[in-house]
Amino acid sequence: MDCRKKKAINITLTVIFIIALVLFILTFSIGLPIYCRFFYYIQIKTLKMEEHTGWSYSTIKAAYDDVLNYLTLPNRPFGTGELKWTEEEAAHFADCKVLFNLNLAGMICSGAVTLALVLLNKFKVITLMRPMGHRAYLLSAIVALALPLIIGALAAINFDKAFVIFHAIFFPGKTNWTFDYATEQIINVMPQEFFMNCAIIIGVGLIAFSAALITADLVLWRKEKNTAEKNESAG
Repeated sequence: MDCRKKKAINITLTVIFIIALVLFILTFSIGLPIYCRFFYYIQIKTLKMEEHTGWSYSTIKAAYDDVLNYLTLPNRPFGTGELKWTEEEAAHFADCKVLFNLNLAGMICSGAVTLALVLLNKFKVITLMRPMGHRAYLLSAIVALALPLIIGALAAINFDKAFVIFHAIFFPGKTNWTFDYATEQIINVMPQEFFMNCAIIIGVGLIAFSAALITADLVLWRKEKNTAEKNESAG
């Protein structure tokens, strides 16, 4: 294969790798509060949901489990345990299910692409480029950190406005993303504090994942640089 053509292919695959890894880091982090249900169970006590709602721990937990089973498992009917629900609530969670499925599909596809490219690079079928001597995953980690930090900063300034913008972008014209606490019971066991804590867990997961990649690259980069300097001195 012509060297120029091979280099162009490697550059293209490196860009794909960077994008795929960014998407995997983001979707994996978003999945943390979704699939780690104990995170919610802890908050039943810490947010004093029993006191605020008058329902028992088991009732609240069962309602949440029913909703999460519907959102994350195939062919599950919508339900909220012993709590009452309305058609508006069911329609809202049907929208959420679309987003959950998109996140899962993005995580699986981006993870598969990332792993495939890592293996192809390892077995020297392709060569992932190394910008300025650093591994491509360093750029992925930096981008993955930058995007949510910008979004998080905007949300921190005005969480409600950020929520409205999100709703307008993904579900324009729909009104089932606002709830009446008096008639729609499930929202009482999913208070705003819970969602803000979810955002914190997502941020922590993203920062930890990205920091691990950045640290790994810098350690390896420094090690290679020291080795090169020793070889140069010996020569």
